[in-house]
Amino acid sequence: MLEIRDLIAAPSSRITPVLNGVSLRVQRGEKVAILGASGAGKTTLFRAITGFAPILGGSVEVDGVSIQGLRGRSLRELRRNVAMVSQRHDLVERLAVYQNVMAGALGRWSAARALRFLLWPKPEEMAEAGRALTRVAIEEKLRVQTSELSGGEHQRVAIARALVQHPKVLLADEPVASLDPELSDQILSLLCSLATENGFALLCSLHQPEYAYRYFDRVVRLDAGAIDSSNGARRSSTEAEAGAAPART
Repeated sequence: MLEIRDLIAAPSSRITPVLNGVSLRVQRGEKVAILGASGAGKTTLFRAITGFAPILGGSVEVDGVSIQGLRGRSLRELRRNVAMVSQRHDLVERLAVYQNVMAGALGRWSAARALRFLLWPKPEEMAEAGRALTRVAIEEKLRVQTSELSGGEHQRVAIARALVQHPKVLLADEPVASLDPELSDQILSLLCSLATENGFALLCSLHQPEYAYRYFDRVVRLDAGAIDSSNGARRSSTEAEAGAAPART
């Protein structure tokens, strides 16, 4: 589903590469955690996967499609298959929750439909937003203004938005960095269970080894610009079953 081979990438074309020969494969439904110190290149890796950081060497493929050389409509189509959840949430606070959730559909909507939705959402669009919020256990927040939500609810809205995108790959960039331990457990458990249920590949960057080994199928480390999987691990079936169930915040 996600295939990275010998990737060389930098945050921008004017900066020395921070990724030097990264190789990683994530299968459909697989949940992989990436550990690494700040500045190790985790965010640059995610930006390269989505085409926002220049790829100077190697290759990145999403569902068999190489990102190199894509421009315009072709690049937008590939990005529709890759959803992002980050610690910043990237939500518009002044909008209602359902409007932020349905932003996940903008990649397949025309500009005219997106504008019409902001003014006159159709019942079927509201129903889709409601279904996504039900999956993340905050369906009662459908019409609430986003600025009124708690931190954990913000993250659940961001996950619901990703579900509406119908991704084949979901990238979670430090998704629990600003959450307390209880909320972190809830969000990571939710992300992993949704990856299993929906069959998308989940790649999550973390600082906390205890979360990585508790919830993810495989753990790898980004060090010195390359993935070192020699110290990675797969959870046993007993550990996998011990993961906390999703809960409301």
